[in-house]
Amino acid sequence: MAVKIRLQRHGSKKRPFYFIVVADARAPRDGKFIQKIGTYNPLSQPAAVQLDRQKALDWLQKGAQPTDTVRRILSYKGVLYLKHLLRGVSLGLFDEATAMEKFQKWHDEHEGSIRKKQDESARSRRTRKPIAPRKTEEQPKEEGN
Repeated sequence: MAVKIRLQRHGSKKRPFYFIVVADARAPRDGKFIQKIGTYNPLSQPAAVQLDRQKALDWLQKGAQPTDTVRRILSYKGVLYLKHLLRGVSLGLFDEATAMEKFQKWHDEHEGSIRKKQDESARSRRTRKPIAPRKTEEQPKEEGN
């Protein structure tokens, strides 16, 4: 059975929200799935991704093939890098402690850059929306005759 890791669309029209699921390749996009491993909200800035890293890694090691978008998400969250490091451990290139140390270093740097982008986004949103002064209603002037 060919297994895919893909997005399952939810949300209303023009407001997408996705579940990241493991499903049989023959199942329809929004149909039956094997396991839900996360969520993806492309509307937030930056896009919000909640992912169970361990479940995703387990499915990748079992041979599940991610779709293009899910591959980008897994790369962004470090799952593909962790899989790469664990492959090096299985080949005997380095031990598991070194692999976890490398991953933790990468993860800390990556989280810092994400936090920086979020701060910049929030700062630009605040400067984009100037506060309009309140208009006071003016009394019509009466002309004296």
